[in-house]
Amino acid sequence: MAKLYFHYSTMNAGKSTLLLQASHNYRERGMQTYLITASLDDRAGKGRIASRIGIQSDADTFAPDDDLFQMIERRLKTADVACVFIDEAQFLSRAQVWQLARAVDDLGVPVMCYGLRVDFRGDLFPGSAALLALADEMREARTICHCGKKATMVVRLGADGKVLKDGAQVQIGGDKTYVSLCRKHWREEVGDRPRS
Repeated sequence: MAKLYFHYSTMNAGKSTLLLQASHNYRERGMQTYLITASLDDRAGKGRIASRIGIQSDADTFAPDDDLFQMIERRLKTADVACVFIDEAQFLSRAQVWQLARAVDDLGVPVMCYGLRVDFRGDLFPGSAALLALADEMREARTICHCGKKATMVVRLGADGKVLKDGAQVQIGGDKTYVSLCRKHWREEVGDRPRS
């Protein structure tokens, strides 16, 4: 039975690595997959999903106004796709998450979405909020804070190395400008809790 999955985490937890590994597992067994990533994120080149550990794959891209149901439906007419994989799912619109849910329900294809849950301010991304509401299954990819606890939050650093509290929700790239933290240390960094 097809399902809509949301694999979420903070920055640097290996979400793209997990996506590429899962796609590889399907392909290794002779099944085709369909990879899609946000056109907004071109760090590895347009239409590429890449992991910091060096693995990568070509992918179609989605823009804010694209109809993902139609993209998947068109692909299914030309290939027998066993699973659809969406990278950078936080950039999906609410409407696009509904389109993915329709693809699962009406086309019978599993859709696995990978993305961030919250931004550097602790706010949900629109795509993530919709996925949290609509996904059949959710799985957390984990990474750790410098204290050893599970990291669930992220701070953005400015050019001066200091934590930013304001700014645009989206900033592409950022392996060096984002730091994943547990909630306690995130609160300390943003000034919501005295340092221990």
